[in-house]
Amino acid sequence: MSLSIVAAVLFSALLHAVWNSLAHKVDDRLVGFALIGLMDAIGGGVMVALAGLPPAGAWPFIIASALLHVVYNLLLLASYQLGEFSQMYPLARGTSPWVVALVSVTVLGRDLPVTELLGVLTVSAGLIWLVLAGGVPGRKEFPAVGTAVLTGLVIAAYTVVDGGGVMEAPLFAYAGWMFLLQGPPLLVVAAIRRGRALPGAVRASALEGLSGGAISLAAYTIVLWAQTSGALAPIAALRETSIVFGALIGAVFLGERLGMRRAVAAGVVLAGVLLISLPP
Repeated sequence: MSLSIVAAVLFSALLHAVWNSLAHKVDDRLVGFALIGLMDAIGGGVMVALAGLPPAGAWPFIIASALLHVVYNLLLLASYQLGEFSQMYPLARGTSPWVVALVSVTVLGRDLPVTELLGVLTVSAGLIWLVLAGGVPGRKEFPAVGTAVLTGLVIAAYTVVDGGGVMEAPLFAYAGWMFLLQGPPLLVVAAIRRGRALPGAVRASALEGLSGGAISLAAYTIVLWAQTSGALAPIAALRETSIVFGALIGAVFLGERLGMRRAVAAGVVLAGVLLISLPP
């Protein structure tokens, strides 16, 4: 990858951690995620107006990606409601790279270089350490941990889909329609769940929700641009430096206890992600 792509993906990782921390900070997180969906729809509409329709071959990727992103947002919302940001965020983001590596071997029949194998084992060890940092999870923690891991599986799925999709259409045509389709479902869910209380909840969460949505839109558009280079695996791995940014944000700005064990565990996950991204 060129230096410009590396720098862009690192910047995207920072933005990603920022918008996730904003989403976690909102009192009514469902409304916060709905406002993020609103920004996705607005930003996607602007892109669509500029780029128009994508080629026919891109539509399966766009539809699949939009559906996966809706599921991802709902799972992420649930994980933040169940657990702490500084634990749920690294679990969700750290699960994806080693799942992609395992699927490439068991499903796609590709060889796994030694560096990637070491990366898979390192990420797995870091995740186990992260989960156990505060002690062995009891029944109370299982829903939060399970939801975060499931979120990571969905991240792996849309990463693969988008890696192929950006090769089928111009960037703004692909990204625009994907954002435009994924935004409205969250608004509908919030409207149904909150009913008449929705306007007041929107006013209370507008700043964090709308700013988080704008940051999210920018962060993932940067990633999609980087994926047009074809370097899908290294970019997917490099994005997970957001794990470190997320742990620091949780400790410094959200008042969550980082602790040496959790900090080291996040670093181990990051080391494994970087090993996966190394060339064979």
